[in-house]
Amino acid sequence: MLVYTDLLTGDELLSDSFPYKEIENGILWEVEGKWTTKGCVEVNIGANPSAEEGGEDEGVDDSVEKVVDIVDTFRLQEQPTYDKKGFIAYIKKYIKLLTPKLTPEQQEEFKKGIEGATKYLLPKLKDFQFFVGEGMHDDSTIVFAYYKEGATNPTFLYFGHGLKEVKC
Repeated sequence: MLVYTDLLTGDELLSDSFPYKEIENGILWEVEGKWTTKGCVEVNIGANPSAEEGGEDEGVDDSVEKVVDIVDTFRLQEQPTYDKKGFIAYIKKYIKLLTPKLTPEQQEEFKKGIEGATKYLLPKLKDFQFFVGEGMHDDSTIVFAYYKEGATNPTFLYFGHGLKEVKC
């Protein structure tokens, strides 16, 4: 199994269980998330609870929660939204922090593609939810989530160069 960690913080952000598609010249990875149910699963074992002593409920927690699989699996933490000015400031800081951690070849690819990726992201800012890894570091790679037109499940966008592949 492959896990993709934040190159800046080490937080787990994705795994190969969630296939991705490269967009914007490979700068962004697009991953489809799914709403799923988390919590109690009812299993019928053929017993008749009314015939058992103990009555209706014996302290079992029947709480069920709907979660997005990627957010739940990697314990992503939602962040406040960005306006255009704040997002540009984040991107500039992110480029400054990430570039030294890349190989010279990756640096060249990243520098060529980040402007196009930023232009792709800017018009969608109002539609995004912003997430970072479990550690909630100030200098984290941001994961963007939004709903494509007519979709019921969210789509996640990652900066591919900001992820480090780790074999588990």
